[in-house]
Amino acid sequence: MDAEDIKSWSEEIVRAISHAHMAHAVHPVAPDDTVRFHDRSTPYLVHPIWCAATLLQEPNLPLELRKRGFVALLWHDTLEDTTLPLPSSTSDMVAQLVHHMTFENFEEERTKLWECSTEVRLLKLYDKVSNLLDANWMKAAKWNIYVDHTLKLATDVEQNFGVLNIVKIARSIAEHKYYVLAQTCSDKKCLIAPMPRQSVKEN
Repeated sequence: MDAEDIKSWSEEIVRAISHAHMAHAVHPVAPDDTVRFHDRSTPYLVHPIWCAATLLQEPNLPLELRKRGFVALLWHDTLEDTTLPLPSSTSDMVAQLVHHMTFENFEEERTKLWECSTEVRLLKLYDKVSNLLDANWMKAAKWNIYVDHTLKLATDVEQNFGVLNIVKIARSIAEHKYYVLAQTCSDKKCLIAPMPRQSVKEN
């Protein structure tokens, strides 16, 4: 890839991020869809950018997969959480990835995701891990269900793509899989607190 190719690709990256920004910041389905749930302040855009950038930096995946996966991850929540359609110039492959990553709810995803391609499941692992990074708002039961799903995805991705960095990150977070609820004295919100390390179980 020569200097002109890199410049062109960089411009494509900027345009893809710009579309994601417009979708989540300007065309949300509801006002709450513009921010992350954990603090109601962090722009939602942070989530797809993290997913996409982490994929793009993975050295053990083919470049073409990373390039189309980067765009698909940037836009993976736009059909669900925004009213902005995909750009008319979107390639069929990227559009298909985005559509196949879109589910009515988490329960449908847990059931139907396994009917999707290995590439869609790979991209979904980036989505799930990113969500776990700021999931301190989840109660223990939901956290454990979410982690079970993420670990299942990590195993699937490892079988199909090898031990990628995202697999290592997923398992690092899941080390503290079993959590208990802690009650704060100040605001009475339920928070997630890790149990002692020796009590962690493996599935």
